[in-house]
Amino acid sequence: MDPRIREHAQTIVDHSTRVEEGDNVVVSAPPVAEDLVTAICELVGERGAYVVTTDSNSRFDRAYLRASDGEKFETPSHQLALFEEADVLINVRAEENATEMSDVDPEVNAAWRRAYQPIQKEALSKRWCLTQYPAKGSAQLAGMSTEEYENFVYDAVSLDWEKQEELQAQMVEIMDDAEEVRIVSGDETDVTMSVAGNTTINDKGEHNLPGGEVFTAPVKESVNGEVYFDLPLYRQGREVSGVRVTFEDGEVVEYSAERNEEVLDGVFDTDEGARYLGELGIGMNRSIDRFSYNMLFDEKMGDTVHMAVGSAYPETVGDDNEVNESAEHVDMIVDMSEESRIEVDGEVVQRNGTFVFEDEF
Repeated sequence: MDPRIREHAQTIVDHSTRVEEGDNVVVSAPPVAEDLVTAICELVGERGAYVVTTDSNSRFDRAYLRASDGEKFETPSHQLALFEEADVLINVRAEENATEMSDVDPEVNAAWRRAYQPIQKEALSKRWCLTQYPAKGSAQLAGMSTEEYENFVYDAVSLDWEKQEELQAQMVEIMDDAEEVRIVSGDETDVTMSVAGNTTINDKGEHNLPGGEVFTAPVKESVNGEVYFDLPLYRQGREVSGVRVTFEDGEVVEYSAERNEEVLDGVFDTDEGARYLGELGIGMNRSIDRFSYNMLFDEKMGDTVHMAVGSAYPETVGDDNEVNESAEHVDMIVDMSEESRIEVDGEVVQRNGTFVFEDEF
């Protein structure tokens, strides 16, 4: 076994989820990631915890969703029961065919996500970690050789997370007492939002591995302006690119995409909350130096900002503000490397991807 796999597993078990004696651990992963699952299970056993493994497989999901009547979906109570009894949830992504879900009707997918929402909420209440195994399908989607992609993944997940936390803490300090954030990029993105009373989280490789961002939630009805998400996202096996969104009083009132706009139709029609922003994130992981069609990595890139329509993380929302709830949480990215700035309460804190606390600002 590649020793980097064991290092990855140890980071997941000891840093990201802090598995302890007696914990009930659920590991979900496709078969292609069996080496990483094996290493995780060994460590869970050494810690005196208990493990259940489940097979997450996009072929299985596709077969089920294409054969199902979306009008009759109900929350799978047996999976909910498993998650309710778990202390730790580990979800490993690894694609053998990144386009497997491309012929699933977006409306059916939206109906399934609505039914799945109670499970999603339960999962977020646990010690959870989402990570990536460098499978060949993921490498192909990223446009890299297998070896190149392995190096890319392991370099990103094996950072000195204490050092990364210290770097990001400088941006958290700026955001902590902020009232308003403005994002400007080129001629097509100019959006403002209030973050007053909300909490900024320092993502240091715990829930997401790799980590490398700071994120918060906008006050639900405060978002106004237009955004051009100039980096594509990959969703349901399809590339959605050239997304333009207009916000008024927090709500998405107009949107378009240059490619696969129908995927956005399904997202925004999922429920009321899907038309409001649940997250504003600022990428700060400089080891992720290229786009890979994988939001787990892409949203962490330095020189980027991402905004997610749909559910907000409750820990980012202050007691006096409303938590946006939705079955969706869809991140989209703005490239901030050129003709761009982030303003916090009228002061520029990042220009063309460089932060005010960096030497070259």
